[in-house]
Amino acid sequence: MGVPVSQMWTVASYVIQQRLKGVQRYPLVLMLEPLFRCNLACAGCGKIQYPANVLKQNLSPEQCFKAVEECGAPMVSIPGGEPLLHPQMQEIVEGLVARKKYIYLCTNALLLEQQLDRFTPSKYLTFSVHLDGPPVEHDRAVCREGVYDIAVSAIRAAVKRGFRVTTNSTLFNDADPETYRRFFDTLMELGVEGMMISPGYPYEKAPDQEHFLHANETKSLFRRILSNPKRSWRFNQSPLFLEFLKGKWDLECTPWGNPTYNIFGWQKPCYLVQEGYCSSFKELIDTTDWSCYGHKSGNSKCTDCMVHSGYEPSAVTSTFGSWAGFVRTAMLTVFGPKKVSEEELAKDVVKHTRPTCTSGGCRSSAEAPPFEVELPVLNDA
Repeated sequence: MGVPVSQMWTVASYVIQQRLKGVQRYPLVLMLEPLFRCNLACAGCGKIQYPANVLKQNLSPEQCFKAVEECGAPMVSIPGGEPLLHPQMQEIVEGLVARKKYIYLCTNALLLEQQLDRFTPSKYLTFSVHLDGPPVEHDRAVCREGVYDIAVSAIRAAVKRGFRVTTNSTLFNDADPETYRRFFDTLMELGVEGMMISPGYPYEKAPDQEHFLHANETKSLFRRILSNPKRSWRFNQSPLFLEFLKGKWDLECTPWGNPTYNIFGWQKPCYLVQEGYCSSFKELIDTTDWSCYGHKSGNSKCTDCMVHSGYEPSAVTSTFGSWAGFVRTAMLTVFGPKKVSEEELAKDVVKHTRPTCTSGGCRSSAEAPPFEVELPVLNDA
């Protein structure tokens, strides 16, 4: 696993403490969105399609710190939008490091190399670079040529300076398994600490709706990619989540494990589904009908979701909350997954299509049209 021992120990201790206290629903990672605007307009993204007045808004460092302290999660993921567009991101990161939170700053890396001097290497700070595949696949996914090369250059520079660097790859139904196995080799050669992979979530407002994976397609694709993995591959994810992606381990969504805080407040119920906002984390936990979400709920928005933000916390809880999960994790960590024959892999058929960024071709974020959505009233703060 591509996770330092100190971080694993912090998370394990936290989970065990929550269970000893009898806490049923507790956060593992705070998804802190300090802004929505981005310098890319990816075809599969549903996070940037807001009106201009919303895209101009930022969370202040004080708002970020209050949310982190209120939530209490040991880890903080900072997605967006593009976090490096925030004028006070350095101050936010320094404040979270001072609070000894493990931070994953999620970036497309267009600005990373030129901003490295603003940050100090720390075991608490990781740059999670968005790379959806090799050059052609990644540039097609983000709808701009040359982004892959910029990201790789930034990764090399950050690793050379001693920063923790991971990658974050979202896969769609056009993914070729052998291409992505070679891609993993490339990422390991770059010296990244670990890789994070996830199937794309079908955002209703994303420009490209044709290439999201259904649940059965997800399992088939990830079985072909992750079966017989190389020992050199390091994933910044729990072994049980990777087994879940292959359909080899059953997990139920725990959306409270990755609560989301942004300019509107605490998002109900999760990072991916927007059904209102709460003014406090306690209100989010106490007033959300959690039975309405996840595969077993029958909610159509959850039917095909197998994204890490909903199921990675479930995998961690299963690892430290049951002997079966702990033993399976230990076996996978030491011996790896069971070998799969070529004949078995051949039974998995994955749809291969070539994606199109939008009906009108690739566009920059400035050209991406806003969509109509009912928004909460924003405070002047």
